[in-house]
Amino acid sequence: MSVSKLFSPNYKYIILFSILIILFICFTIFDLFFGTVRIPIKNILEIIFTDNNVKQEWTIIVNEFRIPKTITAILAGVALSVSGLQMQTVFKNPLAGPDVLGISSGASLGVAIVLMSFSSIFAFDFTGLMGNSVIIISSWLGSALILLLVFSVSVRIKDIMTILVLGILFGSVATSAVGIMQYFSTESMLKSFVIWTMGSLGGVTKSQLYVLTPCIAAGLIIALLCSKILNALLLGENYGKTMGLNIKLSRLLIFLSTSILAGSITAFCGPIGFIGIAVPHLTRMILKTSLHNYLILGSCLIGAIVMLISDIISQLPGNSITLPINSVTALLGIPIIAFIIIKNYKFSSSS
Repeated sequence: MSVSKLFSPNYKYIILFSILIILFICFTIFDLFFGTVRIPIKNILEIIFTDNNVKQEWTIIVNEFRIPKTITAILAGVALSVSGLQMQTVFKNPLAGPDVLGISSGASLGVAIVLMSFSSIFAFDFTGLMGNSVIIISSWLGSALILLLVFSVSVRIKDIMTILVLGILFGSVATSAVGIMQYFSTESMLKSFVIWTMGSLGGVTKSQLYVLTPCIAAGLIIALLCSKILNALLLGENYGKTMGLNIKLSRLLIFLSTSILAGSITAFCGPIGFIGIAVPHLTRMILKTSLHNYLILGSCLIGAIVMLISDIISQLPGNSITLPINSVTALLGIPIIAFIIIKNYKFSSSS
């Protein structure tokens, strides 16, 4: 095989994706290993892949707690990264993301209405499958409401910075509404909601994963189907129109995918910040491409890896102490975002 063929684009992506897959597998195993109870990796692999007799308590810990938490971390990384990538492409803004544009705030508003309003009025139990469905639908509706407001503004206003500021304002309105509901809620409801806002990967049970996983899969399938649309939007809406692209329908599909992805994760894990902004930029820097068929797959792998690393870091203190996942993702994401802002500023100043 010649050197030029080895470094051709196709082989380059094969090598990069192979490395990412290996890292993904390694960090998945590491995440299963970390916890308050020290279980050897050998025994963890035996519990997952074989029927060998292992300590019953270890089997329960791995099957009922660690595996669901690891799967949740992977789903959260995938969903938030892809939703952020889509928002950055649609709004042509490097700082666009589900948390900055108010999507996460809208999802929080939907969940807050259900948890702190309807639950007190109707005394409804939100722990079962029906309750989980109500929570996730309310989260979708909340995130979709903010997206529709941003979409209606973007139709009339073309300035992306104005749209970004308005998205932040819409999110602030949703946050204010949540604050009012917190003020009038009972002590138990307030405590559970505040804990929920800190973000948690360990609170998702197996029964909730049966709802969460198909939702993320549906949102991801829509995103993959929209990869060519996203590629066309990179060249501008006018170019998309000349290619026969229905702009309104395209935006609607992308917003639907983003609402499902970001809204589903927010419903079960709480608002997790900075992943949706930072990971798409990491993916572009690593893959060095603007084609979304590569970027979406790359964002899935890198987003999952970053969330697994965040989950591992959150468990490092030990002694049954787990750091809020939001704090960890902020520590990882903020330096990346700061680097991007400084880099773009230097580029604009030099040009």
